[in-house]
Amino acid sequence: MLTAIELEKAYDPKRFEDDVYRKWNDSGAFAPRGGGESFTVVIPPPNVTGVLHLGHGLNNSLQDIIIRFHRMRGEKTLWVPGTDHAGIATQNVVEKRLKARGQSRRELGREKFIEETWKIKNEHHAIISRQLKKIGASVDWSRERFTFDEGLSRAVREVFVTLYERDLLYKGSYLVNWCCSCGTAISDDEVEREDTPGKMYHIRYPVVDGAGHTECFVELATTRPETMLGDTAVAVHPDDGRYSGLAGKTVMLPLVGREIPIVADSYVDREFGTGVVKITPAHDPNDWEVAKRHNLPVINILTPDGRLNDSVPEKYRGMTVAESRGRVLADLAEGGFFIKDEPIIHAVGHCYRCHTVIEPFLSEQWFVRMKPLAEKALASWKRGEIVFYPRKWENTYAHWLANIRDWCISRQLWWGHRIPAWTCSACGKTAVSRTDISACPHCGSALVEQDPDVLDTWFSSWLWPFSVLGWENASCTASDYKTFYPTSALVTAYDIIFFWVARMIMAGLEFTGRAPFRDIYIHGLIRDKKGRKMSKSLGNGLDPLELVDEFGADALKFTLSFMCAQGQDILIDKESFRLGSKFANKIWNASRYILMNLEGRTLVKDPAQLPVDRWIYSRLNEAAKYVDAALCSYRFNDAAQKCYEFFWNDFCDWYVEATKLSMKSSAEGGVEKDRAASVLLAVLAESLKLLHPLLPFVTEEIYARLPDECKETEMLINAAYPRFEEKRRDGEGEELFSFLQNLVKQIRTLRAECTITPDKRLSCTVKTGGERSAEKAAFLEENAGLVKLLAGLGDLAFDPGRAGSGGDEGREVPGGAIVLAGQDFEAHVYIAGAVDIKALAEKFRRGLERDKKYTAALEAKIANPNFVKNAPPELVDGEKQKLDEARERTCVIEAYLKSMT
Repeated sequence: MLTAIELEKAYDPKRFEDDVYRKWNDSGAFAPRGGGESFTVVIPPPNVTGVLHLGHGLNNSLQDIIIRFHRMRGEKTLWVPGTDHAGIATQNVVEKRLKARGQSRRELGREKFIEETWKIKNEHHAIISRQLKKIGASVDWSRERFTFDEGLSRAVREVFVTLYERDLLYKGSYLVNWCCSCGTAISDDEVEREDTPGKMYHIRYPVVDGAGHTECFVELATTRPETMLGDTAVAVHPDDGRYSGLAGKTVMLPLVGREIPIVADSYVDREFGTGVVKITPAHDPNDWEVAKRHNLPVINILTPDGRLNDSVPEKYRGMTVAESRGRVLADLAEGGFFIKDEPIIHAVGHCYRCHTVIEPFLSEQWFVRMKPLAEKALASWKRGEIVFYPRKWENTYAHWLANIRDWCISRQLWWGHRIPAWTCSACGKTAVSRTDISACPHCGSALVEQDPDVLDTWFSSWLWPFSVLGWENASCTASDYKTFYPTSALVTAYDIIFFWVARMIMAGLEFTGRAPFRDIYIHGLIRDKKGRKMSKSLGNGLDPLELVDEFGADALKFTLSFMCAQGQDILIDKESFRLGSKFANKIWNASRYILMNLEGRTLVKDPAQLPVDRWIYSRLNEAAKYVDAALCSYRFNDAAQKCYEFFWNDFCDWYVEATKLSMKSSAEGGVEKDRAASVLLAVLAESLKLLHPLLPFVTEEIYARLPDECKETEMLINAAYPRFEEKRRDGEGEELFSFLQNLVKQIRTLRAECTITPDKRLSCTVKTGGERSAEKAAFLEENAGLVKLLAGLGDLAFDPGRAGSGGDEGREVPGGAIVLAGQDFEAHVYIAGAVDIKALAEKFRRGLERDKKYTAALEAKIANPNFVKNAPPELVDGEKQKLDEARERTCVIEAYLKSMT
């Protein structure tokens, strides 16, 4: 015999979430178990010096949902955690700290600087770990990795040397994207282009003859006049009649006095500016290509820290770019070379880390030949080895691979994987090695020096799916690589599809012969309600830990999943998380009600089921089928919404209410109460399993309180996920119960519109019609007590006539009754004893007039093409829904009035 189980009256996630997580982790629940098919996810590694923002909260919540789901399906599930050493970002953090102490990294020295960086890494790593635990990430902490740990470092060196051996790696002087603030090159994909106000400056260069005398002037336009100091040519289009005959002549470069040629090149856009272009090969990628075609000299005018170097006239040396621009313009004006300027908006490249304007810069760097790798990645996608969710990202992936450029992988930093290449000062040759060398393998000299640069952070990140599993030690029979690679799914945001996703696929194919994952789920970005990205500068960011503190981790996870529709960004604010909080509270309160009413009950094995029991099992069965399909195809919002609808509507609003009839039964010995309690507990236990991936903490806490007879495992995290069972399907039963629900809903709506309090019991007469009329009438009669309970009726009678039969149109409605007409039924609800009929009719008329005006206003708004075109789609949909609801209510009130007159 059971006793009542007391859950705390108020849902308070702070009271139990930390304890629940500790129990999961301490019990080894996050580690792979069983011998079934594996399901593996590697976490997109956050920067080790970063703090998790709400985007991380979304990404890790979605990963946790699918991991918990597949774990409960009995698969050998592994979620690998880890962090990225984040070269530029981490070095910036350390340098800022040093600056605050009045030091610089060069004063400290490379070795001491790296020691300092490791200290900061360890501080921040602890913060990230705590944050992941706080939001409930069920990662296997025993397998945590870091892109700079020993195993991954070996993998990085192995890949570098292998690329070199396969002639997929080279070093040379090329134009790169240079961040003067970070003091390093960055790849094309790390440059963020933003529309920025600027000016187009019109200046003129004198065309000179062989003796250096001016013949005429050519006007050209540029946004960067200071770079003219590095011009080595002027270009015109070969078919531009305005400048026919100029090609082959020379101009005298103002302020410098250097004579440079005029070349004809089809790169020039005749419609842009004046159709004359200055060519500065060392500081513009297009000009670099022109210079290669015409064998032009290349003059770099910048130092690595963004100041003008010794290649410019002495008066400009040491100036910053901004300082030199003002001085050059003033000197051009003084010399009569400046014509005018005009305001423009143009795309300017910025560093993705520090947001400094990027300078095209000529320097010696290491590059990966990407085309051969991209061809393999493209072919793998075409063979169906990788699948994007949603599919639209396949076009982006294919386009990027088809237009890929070589990847600059060297960075002028100290924090990162040191490039394993040594230059011999004796013979001048370069050696690349898997192990450190002390002598030149070419000439034997000890005068070898390792390349001072480090590798791009993404060079270790693109190896992540296989390097974290021990690929570099794959010969070991116990290696996770053999068991868990390729991984199953990647969950990431679309803003790093180029940085990371495509490169991981290329690396996986090149070094393992297999794509690193099959499913690639690309989720949207989190934005505020105005559609803006969340940022510190806008002050619209939300801290996931603050949200957890206020609403609970389940509220965070459920709300984000509920709003995460494929292919769409998430517009959210703090109040949005009340959705998840209210749902978790509903689960708590419903469970509390059930458990506190177990006093004196005896659980029955395989209890008999009433129609309402068969209905709820059928609904649970369909919900399990739907959620399974949704999560297998990464439709998180569909899964969350189905769980919400089932538990809140079907289980709480209908089934739990319906069981009150049995729980109030006076049957001898409490047999009916025991039967009802047994079914109710069984459905609750299975419902908790259904909800667990989306709300793991509250479901685990409640599951722990269930009687042992109701639990298949000690902890819910290890239980089996509900599966669809054909024998539970009850289509006819669902149809009949839906018929009962429609009747109850209409009576409830009537009570609400008439403001009839719950204590007033109404009388109702029902007659059925349509197909299966007799069966539906019998079902209502069989469940009359249930209808009376749910609709608040004192009396329920049944008319043997058929609803909708001939002669009904002109029939007389009984006095004091309102007619409710539903599909296959007609009900006369007697309200005269509960309300003032005359006053109610007047209230309905006034309300109807108001509702019609409201409906007309909505119709006009939606009919306005400008509103539909310019308003956000979700706002338009919301207004359409309001219109549908207004029209429906109008029809209901009109029907009430008709039956009252």
